[in-house]
Amino acid sequence: MNSNLTSELNKTSYEQFRKTSQFLMPVRLNNNIEQDGYNIYPVCSLGGGKILNGYHSLAQYIIEKKTVIIDGYAGVLWNVIKESLNECFIADGLTVNWVKTSAYLKPEEEVETLVEPFMGTRDAVWGTKCTLSLHDLYELNSLKEQFPSEAVDINIVMGIGATLIDWDAPIIYIDLPKNELQFRMRAGAITNLGAAEANEAFYMYKRFYFVDWVLLNNQKKQILDQISIIADGQWPDDINWMHKTDLVDGLNNLSQSVIRVRPWFEPGAWGGHWIREHIEKINKDVVNYAWSFELIVPENGLVFESGGYLLEVSFDFLMFNNQQEVLGVHAQRFGDEFPIRFDFLDTYDGGNLSIQCHPSLEYIQDNFGETITQDETYYILDCKDKAEVYLGFQENIQPEEFRLVLEASQRDNKEVEITNYVQAHVAKKHDLFLIPNGTVHSAGANNLVLEISATPYIFTFKMYDWLRLDLDGNPRPINIEHAFNNLNFDRKGEKVHAELISKQEVIQEGEGWQLIHVPTHQEHFYDVHRMEFDKEILVETHNQCHVMMLVEGSAITIKIANGTEQTFAYAETFVVPAAAESYTLTNLGKNRAKVIKAFLK
Repeated sequence: MNSNLTSELNKTSYEQFRKTSQFLMPVRLNNNIEQDGYNIYPVCSLGGGKILNGYHSLAQYIIEKKTVIIDGYAGVLWNVIKESLNECFIADGLTVNWVKTSAYLKPEEEVETLVEPFMGTRDAVWGTKCTLSLHDLYELNSLKEQFPSEAVDINIVMGIGATLIDWDAPIIYIDLPKNELQFRMRAGAITNLGAAEANEAFYMYKRFYFVDWVLLNNQKKQILDQISIIADGQWPDDINWMHKTDLVDGLNNLSQSVIRVRPWFEPGAWGGHWIREHIEKINKDVVNYAWSFELIVPENGLVFESGGYLLEVSFDFLMFNNQQEVLGVHAQRFGDEFPIRFDFLDTYDGGNLSIQCHPSLEYIQDNFGETITQDETYYILDCKDKAEVYLGFQENIQPEEFRLVLEASQRDNKEVEITNYVQAHVAKKHDLFLIPNGTVHSAGANNLVLEISATPYIFTFKMYDWLRLDLDGNPRPINIEHAFNNLNFDRKGEKVHAELISKQEVIQEGEGWQLIHVPTHQEHFYDVHRMEFDKEILVETHNQCHVMMLVEGSAITIKIANGTEQTFAYAETFVVPAAAESYTLTNLGKNRAKVIKAFLK
């Protein structure tokens, strides 16, 4: 790598590129890949020699090909990559024609005009999913004159959208994990597509979610079959890369066996301390942890390993390449959109979540461009005595009065006695609270909630947030209008106990095991079972995808019908794709193991 650039990076650490308390994933793991307890870097091993390290090795590949296209995702540090490669070329005495796609973006004002219809109002939390194509943001006619030059040794077209240029050359694609993208965004180290400068973080995230990610995911899907090389761009001073054929082999293997994404963790205004106390190897020097992104696949990645070197790609690659194997009988309905989400909400010694609800299917489709809505459940993985979940209205709820009280609270910064309007239920371990769209709810303090949900995850309409500020000291957005467009005031009184608290029952059992149905609401398109066993249990997929977590016990081993075997610790999320056909779970602990299984109805 460029020695001057290396010195600059060492001098400033990574702070100029990342604003976060979270550790950067290492380029290479120690020899011992297996870890005891919860593993923050789960990997799919490819065997030796599949992942290559460093800019020198990538430069040698480019030198051999002479002309290449380097495309990639938002947030990639293109100047760092260019300088790092260029130093290798200069050392070999080679000349390079660099064509940067950023020079062919339409003027910033024109780009903003194009995307403005999808961004909502300036202060709105949400926009609408973009219906443009990446090509719409570029002026590519002048690039016809930039065909590979014979006057130099190497020709490279580089940057977002490079594959829009019709060069007959190998494609190198540089991916970037969504968590690292957001850490760079918060540091002001990157911009949105077509923007000259970084903006406020909340606005940049909205632009990424509703515009940039949509365009780039569509482009990634279109060029998947044409890519020759996949690289991981999350390290500012290094790079790992592999041949796309080896990636496809890895994806094909995952789609027949067992999948675990790389989790990531975030603090929040109401965050607690369960995650910090129970998950090793994360940064403990944080104010709290509010979330663990266990399986929120629009923002999680898959990590491959070879010779200790790591390479992460977005979960999208698996769904683009293997949706049929992953979803089985449900692939036709959901396509390449993985429909189930697992995440942790940590309020242990923390605060209450906001009083909130989520949009109806019609509302989320019409207003935000999503295809499915945010139907949720709260599974209580752990809790203190007298912990509560707020769910459903009191029998005597008066919508007009409730709205006036909420509006007065927001206007006058006045506390609300929320239980005058919303029910509070004592939470116990392994309870499941049902939250179909339109249901008023909140997780109270002193819970570790496993949120089992449909995949959409940002459409939370807050009505009351206990008058608190966010971690930066700013007011948190309140969305009373959206909430009252969606609240179901019929979910009140005794109906809440009857319909929104899951009534669990044993549906199968044998010697040393039970299968317990933990039923969801009729509006949920997924259901939940809990498998409890002393030694082992055999499960058939029946051409369905299973999303699972060990919710009681120390560890289990899963063995797939094809012979794949893997161990999972308490609280780790893993997925068995439909194509796995069957699997055996073996309890490695002394006490009965309990495994939650979510699946599509």
